[in-house]
Amino acid sequence: MRSEKNSSILKALTALTFILMVGVNGLANALPINGLQTGQVSDSYPNLFAPAGVTFAIWGLIYVLLAFYTLYQLGLFHEKGAAAPDYNEDRIRVIFTLSSLCNTAWIFSWHYRLIPLSLILITGILICLIQINLALTDSTLSGRERFFVRLPFSVYFGWITVAAIANATTLLVGLGWKGFGLSESTWTVVILLTGMLIGVTAMFRNRNAAYGLVLIWAYGGIWLKHTSDSGFSGQYNTVIYTVLFCIAVYAASEIYLFLKQSKKSSRA
Repeated sequence: MRSEKNSSILKALTALTFILMVGVNGLANALPINGLQTGQVSDSYPNLFAPAGVTFAIWGLIYVLLAFYTLYQLGLFHEKGAAAPDYNEDRIRVIFTLSSLCNTAWIFSWHYRLIPLSLILITGILICLIQINLALTDSTLSGRERFFVRLPFSVYFGWITVAAIANATTLLVGLGWKGFGLSESTWTVVILLTGMLIGVTAMFRNRNAAYGLVLIWAYGGIWLKHTSDSGFSGQYNTVIYTVLFCIAVYAASEIYLFLKQSKKSSRA
């Protein structure tokens, strides 16, 4: 009885903190908070890793998918007579609730230019998503669970992986870091390749194609920023070639995972 009551409380908290997160993110630009748009804060710390503005449209998809998860964990869209989930639902709820609170706090820290704090908070979100994705990877999921649970957290995880790297880059810019005398383009290449290694490792560890597609989208946004007239207009060829190389590696990894999964399914 107590377990059911606790689950009901966690369901409500999960929904409320999700609504809070989306509401604050919406108000961040509608008001805007501290008189600054979210993108304006980013633009005030210019760097070569930041993607084109259109790339951030993925937040709309993320919120829609997370809304599906939120409704699903409340009991909607469930198949009648379905077996109990193989994963710990309440644990996922607790971790997602924590990530939503971190996301909400991140907005305020970002808009008030508390960049070190914002990096701590986005790292907190990243850790939460790592835990959720590992738990789901190690579980047997139904078709509905793959769509309503795994897909939302895969897309969210992919974007936050890149966003955390971008946040760290912003902090270095804010601190006036000189990169040990190396050029900005050289350090951007290092960051891009490091991000690629992290991303590919996560793709294979989590056997997660959706995660990889988000990385392709994010790196595509960086490429667009560097090649468009409203961006860097092709000034940094080394960065452009590195981004294309990373996208090619992501795409090859996606194809490999797809073929491996198809082969596994045909044997089942």
